[in-house]
Amino acid sequence: MNLHDLLAHHGMASNPFADEDAQTDPVFQDSCRASTFHPSWDKVYGDPSNPATSIVFGEKGAGKTALRLQISAQIEQHNHDHTDRRAFVIEYDDFNPFLDRFADRLSSRKQRDPAKVLSEWKLWDHMDAILSLGVTSVVDRLLGASQPSGSAANALPDDAVKRLDRFQKRDLLLLAACYDNSLTEAFQSRWYRLRRKLWYMPWRSWGIRGIGLAVKAAVLAYVFWWKKDWTLMLTVWPWLILTLGWAPWLAQVWRWWMQAFSVSRKLRCVTRDVNPLRQVFMQFSGRDINGQPLPNKDRTDDRYELLYKFQGVLNACGFTSIVVLVDRVDEPHLINGSLENMRGLVWSMLDNKFLKQPGLGLKLLLPIELAEFVEGENHDFYQRARLDKQNMIPSLQWTGQSLYDLANARVAACAGDKQTSEQTPQLRDLFDPSIEDTRLIEAFASLRVPRQLFKFLYRVLVAHCQTYVDTAPQWQIDAATFEAQLALFQREQQTGA
Repeated sequence: MNLHDLLAHHGMASNPFADEDAQTDPVFQDSCRASTFHPSWDKVYGDPSNPATSIVFGEKGAGKTALRLQISAQIEQHNHDHTDRRAFVIEYDDFNPFLDRFADRLSSRKQRDPAKVLSEWKLWDHMDAILSLGVTSVVDRLLGASQPSGSAANALPDDAVKRLDRFQKRDLLLLAACYDNSLTEAFQSRWYRLRRKLWYMPWRSWGIRGIGLAVKAAVLAYVFWWKKDWTLMLTVWPWLILTLGWAPWLAQVWRWWMQAFSVSRKLRCVTRDVNPLRQVFMQFSGRDINGQPLPNKDRTDDRYELLYKFQGVLNACGFTSIVVLVDRVDEPHLINGSLENMRGLVWSMLDNKFLKQPGLGLKLLLPIELAEFVEGENHDFYQRARLDKQNMIPSLQWTGQSLYDLANARVAACAGDKQTSEQTPQLRDLFDPSIEDTRLIEAFASLRVPRQLFKFLYRVLVAHCQTYVDTAPQWQIDAATFEAQLALFQREQQTGA
C-alpha cells in the first residue's frame, strides 16, 4: 500500500511528519510558523518594541530552533506593521567562525584543548561577535548587497543615510572599521565605499597629508626648477624640511598604528590586520575620533559604549530595540557535545548588566542539560546573573494535549488545494475509532517533544502501509499496529539514551 495514497485519501497533499528540523521543514516554514506556537510563547516573545531577556532550557527536539525562527518571523511582521518602532534582529546561532578565529589567537597548546580555549572566552568576546553580526547586516543593506546578512526584519528605510547626522555617520564608520566582516569584499574597499555612501569627508585629516605634499612639492620645485641643481638633494637641509613637513602625518601614522595594533590584538573573534585598520583610522578627522571608544582592552566598558553607538545609529533608522537570538550552542565543533564546554561558552553571557541592557533583549535557547549547572552554582553566580529577573523557563515542556494539537495543526496544514473548511483533514481520521483520544494523548505525552512525535508518527504510517496491499487498502491505523510501533519506538529510545 502506497503512503501517498493513504495521505491523499485523507485529503493531504504531503506528509506532515516527514521532516524533523524546523530550518528545513516546509510544513513549518509555510504554515505552522505563523499559527502554531508553544504554550510558553508569550513569555518568550514578549514585546518587540521593548524586548526583555528570556532564558529557555529545552531538550533536543523540543522546538528551540522553531522558536528562534518564529520570533524572527513575528518581528519581521511587527516591523512591517510598526515602522516607527521596529526591532533589529541579530541571530547569534553560528559560533564556529568566531570560535575558530578566537582559537587561532591562543597558544598552540590551548588550541588542542577546547576546554582551555573556552575558559578564555569572556563576555566582551560575545559582545564583539554580536556587534560584528549587527554591523555587518547594516553595512550590507546600506551598500545594497545582493544577499545581505541577517534577518529579513532588518530592512533599512530608503532614506537611511539622510537620517544620520555627522556624528552618527562617524559612529557607523567607526563600528564598521572594527566589526564589519563581509566575506565577499575586501575590508578597506568596502569601508571606503561606505564612507562615500555616507558622504563623510574628513577634511582635517586630509589637510595634514596635504601639508606634507605641499612641502614636498615646494622643496622639489626649488631644487629642480628654481635652482636646477639636483646636487642640493645631497645636502641636509632639503631632507630636514621634508621631515618637518611630514612630521604631523608621521605622528598620526605612529599613533594610529599603535591603536590598530591594540585593536587587532584585543578583537579576538574578529579578524583585523594592523596596517589596513591603521589606514582606515587615519581617514577620520581628529576632532571626530579623539576620545572615542575602541575595543582595544580586555574589558566590557568600551564594548558597552560601542553598543550604545550602534543603538543610536539604529534608532535614527527607526529601530527602537535590538533582539539577539542565541541558539545551537551545542553544535560548534569546538564544543564537541561536552556540557562543560557549553557551559564555558554560555556562562559569561549570564551577566545581569548585559542581559538587562536598555533596548536590548536576548533570547537564550539553551540545552536542558545546562539547567543542572544552574542549580549547582554558588551565591556569587546568582548575584551576577539575577536569573530571577530574566524570564527563565526551566524546561520547554510539551503536554500530550499540546503535542496532539501540534500534530493536528500539521495535518491540517498539508490539506490539498481542493479541500474546504468542512473537509480539512484531521489527525483523528488517521486512526481506527478503537484507539481513543485519551490513548493518543497519553502516548504522545510519553514522547515528550515534537521531534520524537514526528519520528513516531512517520514510522507508524509507514508500518501501516507496509501491512496492506494496494488492492485491499486499509485507510485507518489499527490499535495493534499503533501499540506495537509505540513499544518498539520507546524501546529504541531507551536503548539510545
